[in-house]
Amino acid sequence: MPDAVLREGALSGTRIAVLVESDFYEPEISYYQRRFAEEGAEVDFLTRLWGNDSITFTGHEYRAPFTADKSLEGLSDEELRRYAAIIVPSGMVADRLRYTEDVDVLAPATELLRRAFEEPTVLKGIICHGMWLAASIPEKIRGRKVVCHNNLIGDVRNMGAEYVNEDVVVDGDLVTGRTGAHHHLFARRLIELMAAGRGRGAA
Repeated sequence: MPDAVLREGALSGTRIAVLVESDFYEPEISYYQRRFAEEGAEVDFLTRLWGNDSITFTGHEYRAPFTADKSLEGLSDEELRRYAAIIVPSGMVADRLRYTEDVDVLAPATELLRRAFEEPTVLKGIICHGMWLAASIPEKIRGRKVVCHNNLIGDVRNMGAEYVNEDVVVDGDLVTGRTGAHHHLFARRLIELMAAGRGRGAA
């Protein structure tokens, strides 16, 4: 379903979660903020708040500020299932979010992603270096067709994934994108899937 023929408000009532941290790629995050809203979706930017009410992060390219006030911690299974998609963006977001104080315990963001993989109605969107967040849960990627940044091809193969040399790859409920510069193609594919009834989340 080409983006041009989507009906107006095709994602009305749909909720999408985008993870965020410092060193995000500004054009990508700004695009998600506006493009999904154009289709009627509600977009939540989730992060680890470390006990704060909000945190203002800075972007990678222009040091642009972005304030997040929604926590990825403490999200119940019911709340998780309300999201049609959870997106792990490019830049250094995944690297920052995969920090864990206890090396024997998954980082909260990785644990959220692990739980999302247990929910087939939730689309998992991972682009570029976002695959870093899945490094500690390779069993969720093993055997899946994916694309990632060229720098991470060895990583995804070591995780047991099948690398596919395309800009956007869809394998069931997993959508992956090559680089942050491909965010528009990645978002369009997610929109098409959600508009077709995939990953619409719980009512």
